Amino acid sequence: MRPRRPVDFRRPGRRRFPNVLWWVLCGVAVLLFIFVLSKGSQIESRPVIPQRPYRHDRIMEGLNITEEMLSPDSVARQLSDQISLAKAFVVIAKESNNLQFAWELSAQIRNSQILLSNAAIRRTPLTTSESETAIRDMALLLYQAQQLHYDSATMIMRLKARIQALEEQMSSVSEKSSKYGQIAAEEVPKSLYCLGVRLTTEWFGNVNIQRKLQEKKQLDMKLKDNNLYHFCVFSDNILATSVVVNSTALNSNNPEMVVFHLVTDEINYAPMKAWFAMNDFRGVTVEVQKFEDFNWLNASYVPVLKQLQDSETQSYYFSGNSDDGRTPIKFRNPKYLSMLNHLRFYIPEVFPALKKVVFLDDDVVVQKDLSALFSIDLNSNVNGAVETCMETFHRYHKYLNYSHPLIRAHFDPDACGWAFGMNVFDLVEWRKRNVTGIYHYWQERNVDRTLWKLGTLPPGLLTFYGLTEPLDSSWHVLGLGYTNVDPQVIEKGAVLHFNGNSKPWLKIGIEKYKPLWEKYVDYSHYLLQQCNFH
Repeated sequence: MRPRRPVDFRRPGRRRFPNVLWWVLCGVAVLLFIFVLSKGSQIESRPVIPQRPYRHDRIMEGLNITEEMLSPDSVARQLSDQISLAKAFVVIAKESNNLQFAWELSAQIRNSQILLSNAAIRRTPLTTSESETAIRDMALLLYQAQQLHYDSATMIMRLKARIQALEEQMSSVSEKSSKYGQIAAEEVPKSLYCLGVRLTTEWFGNVNIQRKLQEKKQLDMKLKDNNLYHFCVFSDNILATSVVVNSTALNSNNPEMVVFHLVTDEINYAPMKAWFAMNDFRGVTVEVQKFEDFNWLNASYVPVLKQLQDSETQSYYFSGNSDDGRTPIKFRNPKYLSMLNHLRFYIPEVFPALKKVVFLDDDVVVQKDLSALFSIDLNSNVNGAVETCMETFHRYHKYLNYSHPLIRAHFDPDACGWAFGMNVFDLVEWRKRNVTGIYHYWQERNVDRTLWKLGTLPPGLLTFYGLTEPLDSSWHVLGLGYTNVDPQVIEKGAVLHFNGNSKPWLKIGIEKYKPLWEKYVDYSHYLLQQCNFH
């Protein structure tokens, strides 16, 4: 054991106070550092005080791009304005075939855009020093553009010219599209042509078919019985007419009371007779006639036939050379002079024994029983039709030339239009009011096509003006051949009309509506299979 040292020789005890003080100071420093950091984060999230003067050389955290662009002193805003103006000059330079200058402007635009992009990425405003070169170079180019007379007035004039050129180009494309669409709509598909040929062969080569037709003619009394439901269709399309008859028969509560009067032309007379002799439609009576057999249908009585003999009319509709192509092709369709199209104005002469008929176009499908149409009170009017003036473009002023004094004096331009395709005609009132004579009056005054141009609806609107009884819209649903129709409206509709160029038997038909028509076609029929209907 070591001896204990005397007091005088002992080491002095270690002082602990300086060490404690050191640790206290370190802790305070850490707390102060944390406090400064928290204050800094608060400053970063705090909005910039608007009263504080803005300095370009001060680095800010959290750059507000919107405020930067709205500031009148903003360098970024000046660059952005230069870029917008330069882009307009690029267009003008290219139009002037000054490609070198356009390239220089484009290159400078890219440089300025890079500056703006970098500022946005680093979240700090552009300073004058870093953007001075870009602004000066762009200003020199813009000054050069002015020296080249790329001023505002020139720009406006050239842009207007460009717009006009684009409008003319668009008009040309639209006209071509309309023309080709019209051609496609008028084209007779090979399958339909094949069907006509094969049916003609069947008619003249198969005695049994003619015998069947003779047997059906024993029901001739039905053709004049006004207690039955009489429908008429004027068409040269065998399959489309078959769909009208078949859909009416399948949806009729009493098909044996339904009588169809079909009128066609000489070419389709034999095949039309053959088709309806070969097929049964639930007991529906079908009569087939050709308009060439109507002795009263001659040029001295019918204005349309008289117009067809006119050389100018023939040139207008068949050659298209009379007005240097100013008239759209849809107005020049020869079908508008077809007697099958105008025969609707001669229904009392076609069916002299009948008192009331329902007229159907060949591009409709019937999906409800139509017997109730024959009990509708027309209130002494001649024509029962669904009105189409829910929109302004279906009023009279859309179809007629109101700059002509005759039209202006006799017809209200805001009168409601209506549709052909499903019409109830009171033939007793028709004869009493000489409606066919009214039609002749207006048709004779439109030889020069100054009252209207297109189709049979305009003369129909004139002929039945004040003689039309509005029907509930569910009786006749239009538009399935050119537009979208509300599915609920289609479901409730009694007659669906594929008016427009996109007929369901054509390739250009609207696909989603084709099944509504095709379900009434028996594709298993041997003639349809031979002609590649599918």
